[in-house]
Amino acid sequence: METSKAEEKRSFKYKMEDEDEDEDDDEYTNNELGSGEEERRKRMMTPSPSTKKGSGSGGGSTPPTCQAEDCNVDLTDAKHYHRRHKVCDFHAKAPVVSVAGIQQRFCQQCSRFHQLTEFDESKRSCRRRLAGHNERRRKSSSEFHREGSH
Repeated sequence: METSKAEEKRSFKYKMEDEDEDEDDDEYTNNELGSGEEERRKRMMTPSPSTKKGSGSGGGSTPPTCQAEDCNVDLTDAKHYHRRHKVCDFHAKAPVVSVAGIQQRFCQQCSRFHQLTEFDESKRSCRRRLAGHNERRRKSSSEFHREGSH
């Protein structure tokens, strides 16, 4: 059975997003194909080095470092989360970090740096994400109370 175009696009998108991760992509290939056909299809779906987007971690000439200014922490041996988001543990938790000359804070929900004005007081999640989180909590809490009152 052949894979649909949507499945192939999902597979390609998945490989592009996670090209630096060592994960098993077998669930995104069609297991009914012969091993030769399967390998050929995998090669077709994997982009060549010239078509890869972003700097990636290929080549290995420069180790991944924290994006905070004047922070030269080598993230090679850091947790996967810190390597993926290019932030060291210290700056991920710091209340103020200078990134690209702007005072910012790392948002735990978005996994990105935002300007300080997007945070309430010393919170580590931006207002927008906290509002969505609180709304979901209120919704599930009200559903729980409604079920209990029957």
